[in-house]
Amino acid sequence: MGTAPAEGAGAPAVPRGGGLDAITAAAREIFAERGYHGTSIRDIAKRAGLSLSALYYWHPSKQHLLAALVEEITHDYFQRCDRALHEAGEDPADRLRALVRVTVEYRVGRRIESNIATLEWRNLEPENRDRLAGLRRSATQLWADLIADGVRRGEFHCPHPDDARRAIVAACNAIAQWYEPGGDISLPELAERYTQIALRIVDHRE
Repeated sequence: MGTAPAEGAGAPAVPRGGGLDAITAAAREIFAERGYHGTSIRDIAKRAGLSLSALYYWHPSKQHLLAALVEEITHDYFQRCDRALHEAGEDPADRLRALVRVTVEYRVGRRIESNIATLEWRNLEPENRDRLAGLRRSATQLWADLIADGVRRGEFHCPHPDDARRAIVAACNAIAQWYEPGGDISLPELAERYTQIALRIVDHRE
């Protein structure tokens, strides 16, 4: 594939922000269009308007680029969740509403990236998959802890919290595969609809 040149040793004269942003955008577009195996590193460089040497300065391989893309969108999701939960306070129902809302908004706002992370997960090499699996487990634990807290406080009455968590997360994640902005359902309406579904799944009683 090639090796990224050492920094300062003949690195291409491309503005770091513009070069990296262009590569990320190009990879996102082509992975979505052709899939990981249908995309070459040359395709990405060409779409980004950069030479191969410029691309290799930031990403030594297509695999590295895929892993970086999955990692970036996962961290972005966690940051959004942290902000939403901080603003929601301590009430379990409010926290569940906040987490569902931010997840729905994320799956719509970063729909292409969400689908890439789901569909191309199997194409991550074992080392990258194992590392990024830790982030996935952290996301699972975030939902599990929230629902467990609601059950412990008597706010949620679902007899099977793990099944409730799986149902809610699966429903929210699937939005990236079918939702079309500009359709019959606005984003605020969609988020409200899914928060109500989630509260019914955990059997929240007003």
